[in-house]
Amino acid sequence: MSLLERLVKGLNQQKIPYAIVGGVAVALHGAPRGTINIDIVIKHTAGFFKSVETCLKGLGFLPRLPVTANEVFAFKNEYISRRNLIAWSFYNPTNPLEVIDIILTHDLSDMKTVNKKMGPSTLKVLAVEDLINMKKKSGRPQDIEDIKVLKELLK
Repeated sequence: MSLLERLVKGLNQQKIPYAIVGGVAVALHGAPRGTINIDIVIKHTAGFFKSVETCLKGLGFLPRLPVTANEVFAFKNEYISRRNLIAWSFYNPTNPLEVIDIILTHDLSDMKTVNKKMGPSTLKVLAVEDLINMKKKSGRPQDIEDIKVLKELLK
């Protein structure tokens, strides 16, 4: 089972509303895109932050920074504005290339998802329009390239 499938299974078991975003979402929408990490957005509640922490630790992942779900939720806006912390990042200590980032700057409550099949799994992926808007706000060179490709998918 792939890391993505294990992650989705864990998120579903914890009943966490999520969407896959970033390069993996671009690829799942049909545009070839290489990426190492998996980015997700969740609904921003203290309970869902705690649940995602439990889920990722259950998969063997550890947070890069020594902060708890309660701290991330309580100080999220301060972390974003004062420390430029965009994602709450987790890594697998037995395979440090496996990284999962929970994007803090976007709340799933304000976004739409679509279902995509991957083998036996159904994944929730951010809808193309919302993915484009998210990438516009980031403005990095790779995001600008992703936007061009995603707009082609809408035609």
